[in-house]
Amino acid sequence: MTKYTVACIIKSNMDKYNFPEISLPPYYENEEQYVRLFHGDCLEILPEFTRNSIDMIFADPPYFLSNGGITCHAGRMVSVNKGAWDVSQGIEENHKFNLAWLSECQRVLTPNGTIWVSGTAHVIFSVGFAMQQLGFKILNDIIWFKPNASPNLSCRYFTHSTETVIWAAKNQRSKHTFNYELMKELGNGKQMRNLWEISPPQPKEKVHGKHPTQKPLALLDRIIQAATNEKDVVLDPFNGSGSTGIAALRLGRKYIGIELSKEYLDLTIKRLEDEFVNLRLQPVR
Repeated sequence: MTKYTVACIIKSNMDKYNFPEISLPPYYENEEQYVRLFHGDCLEILPEFTRNSIDMIFADPPYFLSNGGITCHAGRMVSVNKGAWDVSQGIEENHKFNLAWLSECQRVLTPNGTIWVSGTAHVIFSVGFAMQQLGFKILNDIIWFKPNASPNLSCRYFTHSTETVIWAAKNQRSKHTFNYELMKELGNGKQMRNLWEISPPQPKEKVHGKHPTQKPLALLDRIIQAATNEKDVVLDPFNGSGSTGIAALRLGRKYIGIELSKEYLDLTIKRLEDEFVNLRLQPVR
């Protein structure tokens, strides 16, 4: 089984209220902002988390797209290969992997906690089936529409311009958080629909570097606002460049991230430390 490493990033200018205990030496720690990074195998480290301790999870798992093909990026033909972590191990092994990490996420969710998982057709059907097998309660499928998506170079398919985000509660008994009035306000006074038009990450989100599957802060901001309250604990089991953590930090949530690469841990640290500076410069109200 492929091993995935972990970075747990814990943000707090708040107390340690409702935060899971993890008896592991940190990869990085900022005591002032209560930030910690842990490096290791996620399937070994997540079992160390307290059961029923995470309020919300956002996950952007491997899409298993790195097959030697080509795509278009910034008007240029480039390889689709993103790294060894994105290479398919075959349909059955890929599904076993999805079952394994989703099962562990379900264990650590609070009784009323929810999980959001993004993906394309290459992986999202496996994710949805695994959720059904594990007894999650599927709440919505969000269609994220990218208005400026890259063209299809082969001219043999429709241009890929969407991703699906599945929102699910821990189980059928869950009484999930949904900040309906806030979402209605953001929807110009109307019920927010499940079709979201959000552009890919802006250049300012990549000043310290980028991740090949980086998600826009606008997407994470909306998700976190929809399904959590201040001081809630947010987990991202595939931290990447730390966008979920940045959004959680700005919204006053606590955060834990899980990541494969030390390179992306260091990138996350740079982004978080920029945010810490920005927070210190904000006027006290």
